[in-house]
Amino acid sequence: MKRSLCSHNFITDQIKAETGGGAETSRNPDLNPQEQTSDSSETEVSGDDDDNDDDDDVNLDSELPNSGSEIGKVQKSLKSFRCDDCGKIFNVKFQLNKHMRVHTGQKPFSCELCGQSFRWKGNLSDHMRVHTGQKSFVCELCGKSFRLKGDLTKHIRVHTGQKPFVCELCGKSFRLKGDLNKHIRVHTGQKPFVCELCGKRFGLKSNLNSHMTVHTGQKPFACELCPQRFSLKSRLNLHLKRHTGQKPFVCELCGKSFRLKGDLNKHIRVHTGQKHFVCEVCGKRFSLKSNLTTHMRDHTEQKPFVCELCGKRFSRKSTLDRHMRVHTGEKPFPCELCGKRFSQQTNLNNHMRVHTGQKPFVCDRLS
Repeated sequence: MKRSLCSHNFITDQIKAETGGGAETSRNPDLNPQEQTSDSSETEVSGDDDDNDDDDDVNLDSELPNSGSEIGKVQKSLKSFRCDDCGKIFNVKFQLNKHMRVHTGQKPFSCELCGQSFRWKGNLSDHMRVHTGQKSFVCELCGKSFRLKGDLTKHIRVHTGQKPFVCELCGKSFRLKGDLNKHIRVHTGQKPFVCELCGKRFGLKSNLNSHMTVHTGQKPFACELCPQRFSLKSRLNLHLKRHTGQKPFVCELCGKSFRLKGDLNKHIRVHTGQKHFVCEVCGKRFSLKSNLTTHMRDHTEQKPFVCELCGKRFSRKSTLDRHMRVHTGEKPFPCELCGKRFSQQTNLNNHMRVHTGQKPFVCDRLS
């Protein structure tokens, strides 16, 4: 028996040398070898959450001679730990314990500065950089720095053009998973963001924020070339094209150019003759829904657009815009030949005949 134990100790030391295990485990001579092995395993799985315990899964039985005795076992056989809630399987018990926080909502790691709590210690460490301002992850291409490695990974796609998230319904690809999730609402029609004042729903939170300016009347974006103000920066950018004359969208059929892509799409219907929108009162057809909506005011005599300066009302927003120039004195349409300016495009067109000599109106009596 003594010779068998010596042989076992020699083999165990040899296995430690091969597997890189340098630290010896203390043994209690009052316990039998099987009990010593069980206690050692329990000690290993009770370590810190962030330790890597992959070695727990190594079965050393195959390294020992088959002597027909339990003395040859220095580690328990492989076990798996299954989550009762979702069925996910883990090799190490403490990993299952960590996973259970997903179901229980437990967040044991709290920030001492602001009180915010987290499920994982690593998330708390990432959060602390909000307070310290530390940005350890630097883009090698442009030098921009980030608090989180994940944010740097997302940023790199700006340089590489990588768009790994693909819509399964239309094939459109996106750099960020969040952008794909927002896009999916185009197909599903989901509009989770609701205006508390009028009940209107939106697919994006940013669209709801923009909509709120309708109720507040806030117009923080001012045109530097004229007195006009806008509730959205995008509308200011569109307006500026009127001053610059920029029209990047060109019709391939007639060469006419437009400031907005949407205007080009509407114009295409002039060539196709497509008129889907029909007035139920008089039967007149329109290529644009907005034109039908405007036309209906001729029947209802509705005039929702009011001049804040004189109280005059109009059925069309464009008519109100033209009217406002009476008060502001704005003349955004200049003649390129003589520099004279006009408040309306039609007045500029009429003026151009002075230079061209065009006389399109003929008296019927003289003919």
